[in-house]
Amino acid sequence: MTSNHPLAVLAALALVVVVGVSGWSCSWAEAPSHAAAQAERFSVMTWNLDLYDLVASPVDPDAPPVAPPQTDDIVAAVRSLSPDVIAFQGLGSPAAWTELQFRLRDIKPEYRYNEYLATEGAPARHMGVLSRFPIVARVALVQDRYTIGPTQFPVLRGFLQLDIEPNPDYRFRMLVAHFKSKRFHEYGQAEMRRNEARLLCNHIRASLSQQPDINLIVMGDFNDEPGSRVLREVMTYQDQPILYDLRPADAQGDAWTRRSEADHHLRTSYMLVGRGMLPEVVLDATGILHTPLANSASPHRPLLATFSQIEKPAAETPDLSGRSAPEYADYD
Repeated sequence: MTSNHPLAVLAALALVVVVGVSGWSCSWAEAPSHAAAQAERFSVMTWNLDLYDLVASPVDPDAPPVAPPQTDDIVAAVRSLSPDVIAFQGLGSPAAWTELQFRLRDIKPEYRYNEYLATEGAPARHMGVLSRFPIVARVALVQDRYTIGPTQFPVLRGFLQLDIEPNPDYRFRMLVAHFKSKRFHEYGQAEMRRNEARLLCNHIRASLSQQPDINLIVMGDFNDEPGSRVLREVMTYQDQPILYDLRPADAQGDAWTRRSEADHHLRTSYMLVGRGMLPEVVLDATGILHTPLANSASPHRPLLATFSQIEKPAAETPDLSGRSAPEYADYD
C-alpha cells in the first residue's frame, strides 16, 4: 500500500499546532518510526455528513445547483487523515455523491472504487463508500422488514455490506448502517430503532455463521448511546458478545461523536469489530478527528480505525479494557 499512513499525518499536524501556525489539533498518538509497519496497515473511516446535498447557486438562482459550502472543509478533513476506506452517512442525491467524489479526486492514492445506497424510504441521508482497494463483493440489504402493531416497516436506509480486499491475502467485510433518528414517530422511534438493530444483527450473525473468524467491521451512526438496548441488540446475541467496541477517542480522550443543536455531546457513531478482525486492530492509530474544519463540516465527528493487513493470531488481540468508560450504563 502506498498511501500515507494517517497517524503520520496526524503527528505532523500536531507539530504544526505546537509552532502556532495552525489551529488544527487532531493527533492522538505518536507516529510509528517504521515505514514498513505503515505499509502493512490500512485505515477505515466512518463519518455522518448530516445531509450533504447540492444547493442553489448563491450567485445565480437559475444556475444548476452547486456543492454546499461545507465541501472544502470535508475535503480538508479527509485529506488530513487520508483513510483507505471511507463510509459516509448523511449523503443527499446521487448528483451530490458524484460531486463529492469529484471534489476528493485530487487526494492520492485515489479512491478508485465506490458504492452508493439510496432507498425509497429515505428521500435523503443515504450512504456511500469510497475505497482504494477492490470491492470484491457487494450487497445492498434493502429487503428487511419489521412489524409494529398492524404496520410493517422497511429498514429506513437499508444496510450496505461490502467485501474489500487490501491485498490478495487479506479480505474484510464491512457492514454500514444509519439507524432511525430519535425524531418523534407515532409508532415509537425507539422501538423502530431497536427493530433495525435486530435486523442488522441477523446479517452479522449470518456472516459469523458462514465464517466464525471472518474479518468483520460494523460501523455507522446508530443514533443511540452506549449501553442502550439498540447497542446491545447489535453487539450481543443470547447475552454473549459478538462484536467489540473500539471506542475511538480524540487526543483528550473524549469519545463523543455528535454535537446536538442543544450543545450536548453524544456518542452515537461506532466502529465495532468481530473477534476475527480484533487481533489486527492498531489501537494507537485508532481515534477521532477533532479539528475546526472537521467540526464546521458536520456536527458529527469522523472516526478512524487502523488495522494490520496481515492476519494475526488471537494471542495478539489488543486489550480493550482501557477503552471502556462509565458511559456503559443501561440507558433503557
